[in-house]
Formats: sequence, structure tokens, C-alpha cells
Amino acid sequence: MPAFNPFAIPEDEFEEEYVRPSSGPGGQHQNKTENGVRLQWNVAATALLTDAQKERLRVLAAPYMQGDLLVVMERTSRSLARNRERARERIRELALAALPTPRKRRPTKPTKASKERRLKDKAARGRIKALRSNRDPDL
Repeated sequence: MPAFNPFAIPEDEFEEEYVRPSSGPGGQHQNKTENGVRLQWNVAATALLTDAQKERLRVLAAPYMQGDLLVVMERTSRSLARNRERARERIRELALAALPTPRKRRPTKPTKASKERRLKDKAARGRIKALRSNRDPDL
């Protein structure tokens, strides 16, 4: 399987739909044109990612997932071209975030010195609290 290049997602893997209205200034024109973009990428069907990367992408992009589809809406600009580019960039960013394999956690143990310090501090704290009571602190 070739290494995934996030900037080379083939255009035929995207499904694009134009929606209206987009936000921002524009008056009557923006109310009549469809310049918002709804971009879909079928994560299950792509050959660019390994199964592990697809699973990480599903977890990372859970709010954007609809079944096997990664769906991004972009309508922050009046420009259709700018909205299309921003939608593709958001999908690239999500795909990039899923690429690195998380490092496995190696369990650690406290050192002997840190255990001794903790017990010494605990004993000192106990003596301070014992002095606050009305009983004999040596009990």
C-alpha cells in the first residue's frame, strides 16, 4: 500500500453538493446562489489509508462522521471556490491527524526515594493534624 499523501486525495473520492445560503455579506445575491459546500469523503472505500488509520479517523472525526462518510460543511465565505478549498483543507487536516500511530504507554513505577519521601511527608502531616486534636499526640 502506498504511503498516504494528504494533499493527494483524488478528486473522484469526493462527493460535492452545493447548498445555500452561505453566511457573510452579499445582499440579495447570496440569498439566490448556492455557494456553500457540503463535501463527503467515503473513508471506508478509500485505498489511501490503512484499516488502523481509518479507525483512528472515525474516532477523531466522530462529529463529522455519518456512517462511513466524512461530511464537512463549509459556508463561511461568499465565494464558492473559497468554500470548496476550505472544505478540502478541513478534510485533509482531519486525515493528517489520524496518520500518526499513538505511542504505547509504558507503565512506570515510583522510585524508592520518592516512596520514602511520600511516607515521610505523610507522617509529618499526620503529626501536624494530631497536634490540632485535644488528645495526646503520642497515642
